[in-house]
Amino acid sequence: MHMAETVRVDLRREFADPAARADPGPVYARLRDLGPVLRSRDLFGETFVLARHEEVAQVIRDPRFASDRGNVPGGRPLARWWTPSLLKLLVSSMVLKDPPDHRRLRNLVQQAFTPTMVANLEGRVSEITEELLDAAVRRPVVDLMADLALPLPLTVIAEMLGVPPADRVRFRTLLTALQGTSDTNPVALLRNVPHMLRLTRLLRGLVALRRDQPGDDLVTALVQAEEAGDRLSEDELVSMIFLLLFAGHETTVNLIGNGVLELVRHPDQLQRLRDDPELIGTAVEEMLRFTNPVGLVAPRHAREDAEIAGVPIPRGSMVTLLIGSANLDEAAFPDADTFDITRSPNRHLSFGHGAHFCLGAPLARLEARIAIPALLRRFERLDLTMPAEQLPWRPLIALRGVEALPLSVTPAGAPVDHVAT
Repeated sequence: MHMAETVRVDLRREFADPAARADPGPVYARLRDLGPVLRSRDLFGETFVLARHEEVAQVIRDPRFASDRGNVPGGRPLARWWTPSLLKLLVSSMVLKDPPDHRRLRNLVQQAFTPTMVANLEGRVSEITEELLDAAVRRPVVDLMADLALPLPLTVIAEMLGVPPADRVRFRTLLTALQGTSDTNPVALLRNVPHMLRLTRLLRGLVALRRDQPGDDLVTALVQAEEAGDRLSEDELVSMIFLLLFAGHETTVNLIGNGVLELVRHPDQLQRLRDDPELIGTAVEEMLRFTNPVGLVAPRHAREDAEIAGVPIPRGSMVTLLIGSANLDEAAFPDADTFDITRSPNRHLSFGHGAHFCLGAPLARLEARIAIPALLRRFERLDLTMPAEQLPWRPLIALRGVEALPLSVTPAGAPVDHVAT
């Protein structure tokens, strides 16, 4: 197959329709049908697009494809001399690094996210969940996003990082504003620069605070960290904290919101989970696969001439990986378009693979495994207050999630006249 035979698509246009963001399955299916390798153009130029599980999984673990464009021979770094300092911070993030830089940065933070460390958070996650549900249970209609899915992971990661309680509302406001940014709209990105500047100032202030007043938290650990005698630079610190704040709760917000929505939309699966709470482990994995909290990951760049499914990929080429599509690929998952909380095995790619496997995966899993059963114990009925097709979805391809999820709820053991209708 020659490069000229790869089909050209416009990803921005494909997902411009709100209906496609609410239900991207048909778009993904069409893209997979068009071929193993497609071509498109985005804000950063020409890109190859992979929509099938086999090719996405192949490239994610292939060291010939770099995350940092500056590591491609002759390639130009994403951050240039004219790049605003704020964006330089974001593109210096660990997500966009390759070994050895990636390993160095990851080593400094991964001890906070080991399964053992995360398991130690179980009691605190349960405590926060119950506090949030205590407040929610007094209302006849619960917005699952505002009342549980957003505040739970944000509170957890803010406590882990050592964000002072007085600053957490400001952090949440700024992060929420940034999460509303359309990743396909450069005008919206520019409009959010003031929010990004304010958040950066808050992060620099947090670093200064923990230099002066060390605590038992992750920012203090990063400030003091020495890896083979190497400390993080100020910019690396701010970039890392931004990444942890964002990645440490972003996936979980969408996992809990999207996951509960699918349970409500599939009453048979919801009842199975109520009848057998032990299924929560496989249920969370299926929510990750089927609802795709992460639609695509940072692009990869070919370090050398390569080939994918017989298509030549010239050195320096950018490759876009549609994780969300790979997770719905019929070739990798029997009955891929069926939501089945007992599915096993489940080789979804929602947390990536290999060197860039999501650092926050154990934390996201823990929070969902605690929050969703707690919700089901508290409420014997959960009903959408509007048709599912009318729910507002965030205007993003990369991160898929509902903006609000209003549920009419019936508390467990409620007297008949208290039942919400």
